[in-house]
Amino acid sequence: MRPLVFFLIAISFTSAVFFSPSSEAKRFRNAYVSFELPKNWDCKLEGAEWVCESSYTKKLREAIIILTAKEVGPADTLSAYEAHLKTPRMVPGKDGTPQRSQVLHVKKRLIAGQLWIDGMHLGSEVGPYFSRYLATIKERIAILVTFSAHKEHYTKYSQDFLKAIESLRVVATKDLLSKRNRPEDVRRSNETIGAPIGNHIPLLGANEGLPPEDSGGGSNLFLNLILIAVLLAAGGGYLYLKTNKKKPVKKKSKK
Repeated sequence: MRPLVFFLIAISFTSAVFFSPSSEAKRFRNAYVSFELPKNWDCKLEGAEWVCESSYTKKLREAIIILTAKEVGPADTLSAYEAHLKTPRMVPGKDGTPQRSQVLHVKKRLIAGQLWIDGMHLGSEVGPYFSRYLATIKERIAILVTFSAHKEHYTKYSQDFLKAIESLRVVATKDLLSKRNRPEDVRRSNETIGAPIGNHIPLLGANEGLPPEDSGGGSNLFLNLILIAVLLAAGGGYLYLKTNKKKPVKKKSKK
């Protein structure tokens, strides 16, 4: 009975650790926004923009999240952002030939009481990447969060992106732009809010540089390996306890 109890406890512990939603994500926060970031992702400040990538697929550049913010200027309105996202972009291809991006959707989205413009393009930044743009304005701060992933791997990251989008919260305070407290990651009102994703992702062709999606690479593979190791250990412990269980001593019969 005890070996079986041990085995069930090991299975329950493994499931709680590796399949609990809270263990899969962490909260990112800077001076103006916060959101739920996948556990294996990290963000760093590069100039005036935050760049977030998976630590497991960083070299492959399958996916990236970029955050930028600026002081609101005359051209910064939600209607202007909506009109801009509804317009296809002309982006240089690998051979230098201009290519028109495909607008997949542009809509208004309410997230935790904050109105955002939500737009999605294919090929609007570099190569065959899906890019989803979330833009908003609060007080004197304009914020743009861009989620990009290679089209052959987008399904691998789509759920993480959706969780991040649904957890977006504007945390900028009213005195954020004061001379004393002004952060270095908020641009001036006369600057643009966008950041070119192409600076962080190599210019790839549709089938270049990235392994097929079913080859793994990422947090799922890492977690699966650990899960297998824990299950093997639990199974080994169960067999050990079962085979070493003290057998009852047979009494010798009297002749």
